[in-house]
Amino acid sequence: MRGETRLVRLLLGGLLCATVAAGCANSGQAHKTPRPNPYLTQDTRHSIPLSSSAGKEHRAVMLQHLETIQVIVSALVEEDYELAQGLTELHLGFFQHRQAMAHQEPEKFPSAYHDLAMAHHEAAEELARIIPTKDLKQILPSLNNVLKACVACHLEYKVRDN
Repeated sequence: MRGETRLVRLLLGGLLCATVAAGCANSGQAHKTPRPNPYLTQDTRHSIPLSSSAGKEHRAVMLQHLETIQVIVSALVEEDYELAQGLTELHLGFFQHRQAMAHQEPEKFPSAYHDLAMAHHEAAEELARIIPTKDLKQILPSLNNVLKACVACHLEYKVRDN
């Protein structure tokens, strides 16, 4: 019986020490000031006021660009350079820009937006020219330039439905 009591006391003492240690470890964290979340900053992008239908069309084009880039990367992984080049030309190049503007309200887009869009399409055209080299050391920086152009535009503008 005495041995059992001693064992219970040891277990309870160990539990108490663990609880105190955990409480002390957490108390240091509780007194730290929380860091601001860099992803929850104020949205300072410029709005492009489009009609509901033009806004939906624009979002559809942006989604198509993203899906196309994913398929291009997949084609490059599979070494299907012909598919990657064709998709780049057809879905990201100047042809796509002309198609998109025909179905939207180009007069509502600021000239700086058009400049960013043209930089994106120029980067895509350059990527399409480089893909046939089959040299990823040339292709990947060019693909990165396309992505940089995408990000630059998305950081600057957002669509606002009227």
